Amino acid sequence: MKFFFLSSFAHLALDSASQRVSGGAELQVALLGKALARLGHEVVFMGSDMPRSHPPVLDGVRLLRGGRFHTGGLWDTAFAFPCVINALNQEKPDCVLILGWTTWLYFLLQLRSLFGFRLVFICGSDTEINGEFRCTYPLRGALFEKAVQAADLRFAMSKYQETLFQQCNMKCSLYRNLILPRTSPRTAHKNIDLLWVARCQAFKQPHRFLDLIEKLPHARCQMICPREDVRLWESVRKRAKKLSHLTFLEKVPYHQIQKHYDAAKIFVNTSSFEGWPNSFIQAGLASTALLSLHINPDELFHKYSPGKCAEGDCARLVEYAQHMLADSTALEVMQKGAENFVAELHNNENNVRLFLEGLQTDPAEPAPPLLEQLTNSYQIGVAACGLCLL
Repeated sequence: MKFFFLSSFAHLALDSASQRVSGGAELQVALLGKALARLGHEVVFMGSDMPRSHPPVLDGVRLLRGGRFHTGGLWDTAFAFPCVINALNQEKPDCVLILGWTTWLYFLLQLRSLFGFRLVFICGSDTEINGEFRCTYPLRGALFEKAVQAADLRFAMSKYQETLFQQCNMKCSLYRNLILPRTSPRTAHKNIDLLWVARCQAFKQPHRFLDLIEKLPHARCQMICPREDVRLWESVRKRAKKLSHLTFLEKVPYHQIQKHYDAAKIFVNTSSFEGWPNSFIQAGLASTALLSLHINPDELFHKYSPGKCAEGDCARLVEYAQHMLADSTALEVMQKGAENFVAELHNNENNVRLFLEGLQTDPAEPAPPLLEQLTNSYQIGVAACGLCLL
């Protein structure tokens, strides 16, 4: 089977020499693509902003340059659109896959009947199917949701997402996030009390972490915060410089990040929403306890006791952090709970098998009749006009 992934920066996670970083969605695409290639499938990534000197094949995955489509800008997308069409025409994939929200899912839906591929959507965040994304971005959200509804196959990353799909009368299959393999043995010594790792985006709420550690001046803290929202990042960096007990790092490459989790006693998540955070998995691999402001996927904190969830209460977040750092025995129990959920839920071999089994399920309901009746030329016109909505 031939798989074609459209993913801005998944190629970065394939390249152990790369010093650039991106996010968890791109990491999951890279891990899934590598796993499928190892099983003998043909896998192609179309990446964004890829230099001409980039290797054409990494870990069995062929890489194609797609231009700067990651920016969402009108002209960048317009220039990338012919590249995508040309690649689909030449590669003739069986499946085209998208992980997470993007208006490109809608464009690919319009191209589906031209090239005969199955369109596969993998849910990255709960907000992609609970209506919140459409409320925040009405135009893009409407196009995206239409494409999700009309996709041939859908995958959830948690039981909760599976329920959301069912509530929207959409079929889906379940498979869970894959694990980035270690490149070195786990460090036994933990010299960081509180660790925060995420791209600098508003919904990650980095200032909530700074609020927390300002109240814990004796804790040894580390923050890894790659620049994305430039204005927000500058405000975080300026504030972080004033905290003597905080080490602030702009970025750490994918293949070096695990050692930072290894060295931490507690990983802190302050996001307002997520799907199933990769950071939780990397913390569990490191026997690092979890402290979450909001995120509790599939009632993880109740089932495995990997740490504490403050259920949105910032004062409680501080209280939990103080108690966890003060009681080493209780902390060790939480760290073991974090190990346990990863061991039980995130076996790569099992989850890749679940993904392949999901591809064999009955296709989702067909696209609305109007879309099926459109002529090929009109489909391309709709997609081109939709560029301005990115």
